[in-house]
Amino acid sequence: MYQVKPYHEGGSSLCVELPTCMYRLPNVHRPTSSPAQNAGHVQVKPYHEGGSSLCVELPTCMYRLPNVHRPTSSPAQNAGHVQGGSDPSLQALESRQDNILKRLYELKAAVDGLSKMIQTPDADLDVTNIIQAEGRTALSANALDLNSVLGKDYGALKDIVINANPASPPLSLLVLHQLLCDQYKVLSTVHTHSAVKNVPENLLRCFGEQTKNPSRHEYQLGFTLIWKNVPKTQMKFSVQRMCPIEGEGNIARFLFSLFGQKHNAVNLTLIDSWVDIAIFQLKEGSSKEKATVLGSMNSALGKSPWLVGNELTVADVVLWSVLQQAGGCSVPVPANVQKWMRACENLAPFSSALKLLK
Repeated sequence: MYQVKPYHEGGSSLCVELPTCMYRLPNVHRPTSSPAQNAGHVQVKPYHEGGSSLCVELPTCMYRLPNVHRPTSSPAQNAGHVQGGSDPSLQALESRQDNILKRLYELKAAVDGLSKMIQTPDADLDVTNIIQAEGRTALSANALDLNSVLGKDYGALKDIVINANPASPPLSLLVLHQLLCDQYKVLSTVHTHSAVKNVPENLLRCFGEQTKNPSRHEYQLGFTLIWKNVPKTQMKFSVQRMCPIEGEGNIARFLFSLFGQKHNAVNLTLIDSWVDIAIFQLKEGSSKEKATVLGSMNSALGKSPWLVGNELTVADVVLWSVLQQAGGCSVPVPANVQKWMRACENLAPFSSALKLLK
């Protein structure tokens, strides 16, 4: 009853326009006489016109890929097509960048070296008076290797920093400073802390007049004295990595160890005992204690020219300094002690320190 009008007109077979894609299927609406003939209908129409290879316009970027639509005769030819020629301006830019990086590396190495050579003695230091004196160059042939005591710091100057109160100048440390200058090449520096208002001129120039200061690497040891309001004399030789050593006697022990003197156990015990007696009895004790100390000194000096043996030790330096600061004590000084004091003052380091009290 109902009829369907054919979609295509006429009684001929349906003719369908196939898309121009890569893979085509056979026309199922057109029967063929044989499978082989059907297979022949499966053909791919070329996307581009003509039989020549496809030409694709490649972008002009830094990295180029080979044209996969244009076969080459050899892989080497393809490789050359991929890399292409480098832009001269790009090569110049890369060369300039390499030079800048090299200069930056050299500058960084130079700054690192300077940072090891330059150290701030005190973090809260406000320098108002700076006097730098050139250390003496008379070095002993058997000078102690400072690296074995102060540690090796890759070429940086080993700087001993001492904070002292100008109201009570540590004469023993000034004497030891002069002795160090006779054995090592010492860069001596005096600073005044901002909290200290008035420092006598002789203390400001305790290391001598200001002279031309060569490079720090020419010295073996740095000796920095800071006049500062401290209850006890303090010392550091590694500002960043150590706690301060307090007390004039303890600092004198350390400084005298830099001379490399060798003593047996008995003499070492006697030296330490004399240093403790000087600080705790002769300097801080009563009149009775001071008289006892002077009597012991007189007895020891009657047996040898110095307090311990036949050579100067840190015990002589500390006891002489305490006696000078105390003005000879309030008790009579025995004959052997007076003779010993004159022997000390005949030495240049002692006489130089004694001028600071005048």
